[in-house]
Amino acid sequence: MIERAGLALLRRMDPERAHGLALMALRAGLAHLPGPITSPRLRSTLAGIDLPNPVGLAAGFDKNATAVGPLSRAGFGFLEVGAATPRPQPGNPKPRLFRLTEDQAAINRFGFNNDGMAAIGARLTATPRTIPVGLNLGANKDSADRAADFATVLFHCGGAVDFATVNVSSPNTAQLRDLQGPKALQALLQGVLAARDEKGLTLPIFLKIAPDLSDAELQELVGIAAPLVDGIIATNTTLDRDGLHGPDTQQAGGLSGQPLFQKSTRTLARLHQLTGGTLPLIGVGGVASSEQAYAKIRAGASAVQLYTGLVYGGLSLAAEIARGLDGLLARDGFDTVAQAVGTGVADWT
Repeated sequence: MIERAGLALLRRMDPERAHGLALMALRAGLAHLPGPITSPRLRSTLAGIDLPNPVGLAAGFDKNATAVGPLSRAGFGFLEVGAATPRPQPGNPKPRLFRLTEDQAAINRFGFNNDGMAAIGARLTATPRTIPVGLNLGANKDSADRAADFATVLFHCGGAVDFATVNVSSPNTAQLRDLQGPKALQALLQGVLAARDEKGLTLPIFLKIAPDLSDAELQELVGIAAPLVDGIIATNTTLDRDGLHGPDTQQAGGLSGQPLFQKSTRTLARLHQLTGGTLPLIGVGGVASSEQAYAKIRAGASAVQLYTGLVYGGLSLAAEIARGLDGLLARDGFDTVAQAVGTGVADWT
C-alpha cells in the first residue's frame, strides 16, 4: 500500500524529477528491500556469471551507480548501471523523459547524461558487490573517436564490475547507431577486447543491439559479433511509434515498455536461431510480469532485464517477477532456467 501511494505521488511529478526522488528514497532506506530472491530452480549462469536469479535491472535506472547497494537487495539477480562515458556530460536538453501511461510505456532522449567514468568507477569500487554488477559503456557526444571511448571506459572501470556492455544502440546520440555497421562494429569490439586484455581482465563483454534492424542487418551483425562477444542484449529502445496513445507519442527518443515487448522478443528469438543457441542472450523490452519474463526465456534468453516496468509496478516488481518465474518453471516441469531457454522460439519466428 505504501509503495502504491508513493507511485501515485511520483506519477504526478515530472518524470525525470520523480526518477531522481526514487533514487534518493532508495539511498535513504525508505524502500522495502527483500534481498536477492533465489531458489535451486532460479539459480543460473550467464556467460560464466553465477546469478541468484535471472531477473536483472537494465542500464539507465541507476546511471551513476549511486544506489547499487540498496538495488542489490531489491530482489534482482544482477544489475547493470550506466551508461558511463569517459568525460561527464549533461545529456540532451530537458524535458527528455515522457510517460505514456495508457500504453505503460516511456519515451526518453537522455543522451548519455552521466557523471563520467572517474566518478562512476570510484563509486563502483567503493561498493561491495553482493550480486553481479555490470557497466554499460558509452561514448561522449562530442568525442573525436567514439569507438575508442568504449575501450577507455572499460579500461578505467572494468576491474570494478562483473561484466560490461557495449551500447551502440541508443537512438539518442547522433550517429551512434552507425557503429552497428559491420566494419565499424568489428573495429569497436576488437578495441574493447584489446583494452580488456591489456588490463588483464576476464569479465564477459556483451553487445546491446537495437530492435529496429532488418533481418539482413541482424544476420550481418551476428556474423561480426558472435565470434567476439560473450553475449547479446536484445534489445534497446525502438524508434517505432505505431499504435500509441496520448499527447507525447511523437516525442523524439527511444520508446520502451509494453509496446516494445513483441518486437524485442521476436528479435530475441531470431537471434537464438541465428546463433544456434550457443551464445547467451539477455532479453529486454516490455518485461513487467513473470509471464513476460518467462516468455523471453522460452524465446531464447538466459536472463532478462527490466526498467520501464518499475515506473508502473514499483521496485517490488523485481521480487514479484522472480518468485512468479520460479512457479512457472515448476509448473512446466523445468528444474532449471537453462532447461527452459529457447523452448518457445517457434512461437516468435
